[in-house]
Amino acid sequence: MISGESQTVAGRADQFAGAYKALRADSSVQFNLAPPTPRPKPPGWLEALLNWLDHHLFTPIGKALNWIGSFFPDAAYARILLWIVIAGGAGILAWALFNRLRHGEWSLRIPRRAAPGELPQEEEWAPEWTGARAWLEEADALARDGRFAEAIHHLLFRSVEDIANRRPNLVRPALTSRELAASHGIPGRARELFAAIARLVERSLFGGRAVSEGDWVAARAAYSDFALPAAWRA
Repeated sequence: MISGESQTVAGRADQFAGAYKALRADSSVQFNLAPPTPRPKPPGWLEALLNWLDHHLFTPIGKALNWIGSFFPDAAYARILLWIVIAGGAGILAWALFNRLRHGEWSLRIPRRAAPGELPQEEEWAPEWTGARAWLEEADALARDGRFAEAIHHLLFRSVEDIANRRPNLVRPALTSRELAASHGIPGRARELFAAIARLVERSLFGGRAVSEGDWVAARAAYSDFALPAAWRA
């Protein structure tokens, strides 16, 4: 009985050995794994930079934080408070730097959000004096020749150009001067002055009615006020 069991065990061992040899002989099975590809070494300049940062920046910062932490109790809440204070100080410094880059001054001011329906605060923009004077000189030359309608029309073109500079998304090719004068994207005072110029142009261009020298003087005065920043803050 024992002899039969021994033969069975030996037979199974032979079967296992044969299966193992067959498995090893199978070329489709990989037994020796290739070593992993070594990670590429960073460039020398990058390694030198990291070492410099570690020695001159990160290590001193770490020592400073450890020194500050030594004044706090060795408790979790104290460490959390420390990091909150550090994060707040870093945030304040970053915001001041942002204002310095954007507005040219170190400040912690927060831009005021306009109330619903309120026009955005207008910057101190004014037409370039050389260009505005050239337009007025051309209009004055037309007026001296008695061509008052053309002179006022000239000012209307300049006014539309000024609106396009202040409100780039407002002026569109298909928009008429009447529609532009009724737009709530323009402050009330500037809208009234522009509308006064536009009405004179419509009266002469579409109504066939002549305009006088007094109309020209009124249109010129309206444009002079229209071009000032004060009219856009009203």
